[in-house]
Amino acid sequence: MNTSKYLALPKGVSENRFDAAIKKFTAALGADQVLTSAEHLTPYTKVMMAVETAQHVPSAVVMATSVEQVQAVVKVCNEYRIPVWTISTGRNFGYGSAAPVERGQIILDLKKMNKIIHIDPELCTALVEPGVTYQMLYDYIEEKKLPLMLSFSAPSAIAGPLGNTMDRGVGYTPYGEHFMMQCGMEVVMANGDVLRTGMGGVKGDNAWQVFKWGYGPTLDGMFTQSNYGICTKMGFWLMPKPPVFKPFEIQFDEDSDIAEIVEFIRPLRIAQVIPNSVVIAGVLWEASTCNTRRSDYLKEPGHTPDAVLKQIQKDKHLGAWNVYAALYGTPEQVEVNWQIVQGALKKLGKGRLITQEQAGNTQPFKYRSELMSGVPNLQEFGLYNWRGGGGSMWFAPVSQARGSECDKQYALAKQILNKHGLDYVGEFIVGWREMHHVIDVLYDRSNPEETKRANACFSELLDEFEKKGYAVYRVNTAFQERVAKSYGPVKRSIEQKIKRALDPNGILAPGKSGIRI
Repeated sequence: MNTSKYLALPKGVSENRFDAAIKKFTAALGADQVLTSAEHLTPYTKVMMAVETAQHVPSAVVMATSVEQVQAVVKVCNEYRIPVWTISTGRNFGYGSAAPVERGQIILDLKKMNKIIHIDPELCTALVEPGVTYQMLYDYIEEKKLPLMLSFSAPSAIAGPLGNTMDRGVGYTPYGEHFMMQCGMEVVMANGDVLRTGMGGVKGDNAWQVFKWGYGPTLDGMFTQSNYGICTKMGFWLMPKPPVFKPFEIQFDEDSDIAEIVEFIRPLRIAQVIPNSVVIAGVLWEASTCNTRRSDYLKEPGHTPDAVLKQIQKDKHLGAWNVYAALYGTPEQVEVNWQIVQGALKKLGKGRLITQEQAGNTQPFKYRSELMSGVPNLQEFGLYNWRGGGGSMWFAPVSQARGSECDKQYALAKQILNKHGLDYVGEFIVGWREMHHVIDVLYDRSNPEETKRANACFSELLDEFEKKGYAVYRVNTAFQERVAKSYGPVKRSIEQKIKRALDPNGILAPGKSGIRI
């Protein structure tokens, strides 16, 4: 039983010692910037993972509004050996939300550092702080009438470019490989030093947001999905808004069509005829985003039978697979590429082609079109209504963009999910040459028995996919240690050596991505 006045205490830190640290945080940041009460910490304890909430409860939340305040936080953390988990907007739903990776870590919340420092409409670059959301950026661009377009993940309005890019998230436009479009970081190191990557370390240089590499080793990637520093500014490239944007959908009626779909798409993607990541969404993904609930069709627990899936497909006018892509450019460019796409589809000999003119404002075409054109929305949160109960864990293996890989992955994933009484709610995203297979393991977190099944299901997905040579590229905080093992002992050893060199007291997010001193 916890008899402390705190919800939790940092590992190895006594209450008296933590009291002293809290006093130092308060002196540096102000009383209103240091939160310890259960009432204030509750929003930071919400998790959607199939584990006990208690495993991810923070001991306190500290808020910084400047780089100097971030430096003050790490100074106190070093003095008292306080582990600190940093968030930007804290909207990483399905991957762990705002809660820390381990119980008792304090949270450094940077959402009040929300300045759009600079946008250059000619060079199409931006420099932002961690708390800037995509909605804020979109509103700024619209207000200034800048001819620019954003790229973001599906929970776009409330997420932000810095946090999404640091976790190597992706989007749905030609600029959808977000880390590839990142250019220049400012990072507060564990000892309080401020590092500017790329050209940022040269006094008076103005190429920080246009040339990624600088001189010597390129360090930006080292800070993504790691705990080596705290990113306080990030530059990135914006796409010029094209004269013509032509979204389209192709519906395919059978599960077995998936391999042919990927073989049809891959050459068009590699040749950049279709310049954005192509989404191939399963029927339940699209149905649930349009607020279809499982309880509309079934009352009994367990997975949804194929006959019911076919009925949903028919009722909601969906395909078993629903392909979304877009063309961008001048009228002449778009027309040429449209002819190429139509020719390739005709050669395939299957699939219903749906254009913007045919779809109008119907969902899910509307929100898919918005994602591909850089308009924020929250439509995809409808996924959580499918089963209800607030349980969601993203399972995201990566493979080559080959139809044969899709066949294997889809069959394996569906078999494991159904075995545990859960449904396949997934989509394939065809990138440049790779394919992200994103599955939302949805379950009722208010049901302890179903929660236990979901945890076992997620573990089995990781194990069985790894046996077939598939690893995930992101994972929620409950399974980060497990996934780190997939990548082998040499990588882990090197990560640990870097951690010990840069953060000898191990204060920055110990356990993130399985990295510790």
